[in-house]
Amino acid sequence: MAEARRTSKKASATAPSLPLSSEKASAKPSAKPRVLLAICGSIAAYKGADLCSKLVQAGYDVTVCMTDAAQKLVGPLTFAALTGHPVATDPYTSEHDVRVEHIHLADLAQVMVIAPATANFLGKAANGIADDVVLSTLLAVTCPVIVAPAMNVRMWNHPAVARNLATVRGFGYEIVEPGDGFLACGDVGRGRMAEPSQIVARVAAALGR
Repeated sequence: MAEARRTSKKASATAPSLPLSSEKASAKPSAKPRVLLAICGSIAAYKGADLCSKLVQAGYDVTVCMTDAAQKLVGPLTFAALTGHPVATDPYTSEHDVRVEHIHLADLAQVMVIAPATANFLGKAANGIADDVVLSTLLAVTCPVIVAPAMNVRMWNHPAVARNLATVRGFGYEIVEPGDGFLACGDVGRGRMAEPSQIVARVAAALGR
């Protein structure tokens, strides 16, 4: 009996320790610069996926958050596959734990990029509205914020949009102006989201790279 107890203790002492769960392992801070990419509900959301890919290729650790409207245009799974991280779609809960998601995202970010940023987003951001994960996180971040608008040329030229742009500029947000060209609606003019390579360059500058 005593021999059996000694054998059991020996086996316990030599048993290999269990590996960390994938969730705990992923919680380890990344050595790469951390970019929070917010996707709003513009047809240019597809360019947001291209931007996400280019940021990852440039050596950034990218986490994505999306508005409800954005998810109707590009699925969260696309961004999860590109980044290797879950995509945040709710400001208060995570699928993986009970943290307050928008505060967690704000703590994580070294720079926040909103691309595409819609007229709706600009209006709400200018007035401090926080009714989704993107806007809630925006109010909580203390890092540099880069905004790349995308919309129809007539919307871009509306006085309300100009006023809201001036307001968010006053908050210290950097605006990457849209380009001119053929728009998804068929109009031609200013409103195309800036090219992903331009935005990546702005991110690098914001982080001093």
